[in-house]
Amino acid sequence: MSQKNHIRTATIAGGISVLLAASAVAVPLAFAGTVMNPPKHNIVVIASGNKNFSTLVTAIKAAGLVTTLEGKGPFTVFAPTNAAFANVPKATLKKLLEPKNKSALVSVLTYHVVAGAVKAAQVVTLKSVKTVNGQSVTITLKKGSVYLNGNAKVIQTNIIASNGVIHVINNVLIPKGLKLK
Repeated sequence: MSQKNHIRTATIAGGISVLLAASAVAVPLAFAGTVMNPPKHNIVVIASGNKNFSTLVTAIKAAGLVTTLEGKGPFTVFAPTNAAFANVPKATLKKLLEPKNKSALVSVLTYHVVAGAVKAAQVVTLKSVKTVNGQSVTITLKKGSVYLNGNAKVIQTNIIASNGVIHVINNVLIPKGLKLK
């Protein structure tokens, strides 16, 4: 897959188009795994190597999830960009990153993680997916784009890591019943 700054789509079974890349979050080619060149980097290394995920990486560290997301997996991470985190009210984000709200932060972050490697071709066939935090995320297709919970658009898919796959989203997913102290 080329890492050029444009959006590409691919048509899969049933004529459904899947978004493959977006200029907002280009991933260095060195991180892109192929059959001939399997990925050497785990999800945390890939996210840490991309400035568009600095807020996500900060949150992963604050939640104590680095070791988990560096683990064997496989995992699917719906990764919000810095711009996605900027859509969260500043006071809420600040509270989430406070040590007293670590359990709430873990809940938010694990709401972005699915056990197993679910690539884009499979995501578009699903109506929902159960996340690691125990709640499900709904999946809908609108005008050829994939949305989670109706408002988080998948803007890049299939960033292959040694322990799973990353799909980039433009909004942070907030689990039901989230309470901050």
